Amino acid sequence: MDGREGRHVVRTARATLRPVSMGDIESLHDLWTDPGVRRFLWDDEVIPRGRAEAAVREAIENFGRYGFGLWVAEGEDGALLGFCGLRHLEDGPGVEILYGVSPHEWNRGLATEMTLAVLRYGFEEGGLHLILGMTDAANTASRRVLEKSGMSLERCDPREGRKEVSYAIRRKISPPPTNG
Repeated sequence: MDGREGRHVVRTARATLRPVSMGDIESLHDLWTDPGVRRFLWDDEVIPRGRAEAAVREAIENFGRYGFGLWVAEGEDGALLGFCGLRHLEDGPGVEILYGVSPHEWNRGLATEMTLAVLRYGFEEGGLHLILGMTDAANTASRRVLEKSGMSLERCDPREGRKEVSYAIRRKISPPPTNG
């Protein structure tokens, strides 16, 4: 986290992750309705702009409430590269990691880079002890990101006519120093 540039800003080798703002609605809506992105993110639904706005509002509220939410990833030129975030699950206890990148950034390792940075933030800054990752079993690219990020497959469950896989990563607690 870089306190000089703003609270909750996270830097990676190729991107600056900053908390989402209301000014990001259009660019996120464009990304979220891209056919390749929405296939697994929104179950291939073309979401209305209002749903994107509601997601952004919720993410902003989550930063105030929990100290984490949804980040947008920007390149050096300020262009939207993708998003990554942490959110409390609606149907159970736990915090889930979310991510997606612009199609022109696919297969370049950016999703893993963002995910690692946000997982670290969640453990170090957010005080979390467990973070979950869920995706469709058929989403092999997302599964690779979760696995490369150190998450372990926990289970595979049927959900709304498809198979969903759940991954998890736990905070590594260092053992107390020994007197020697």
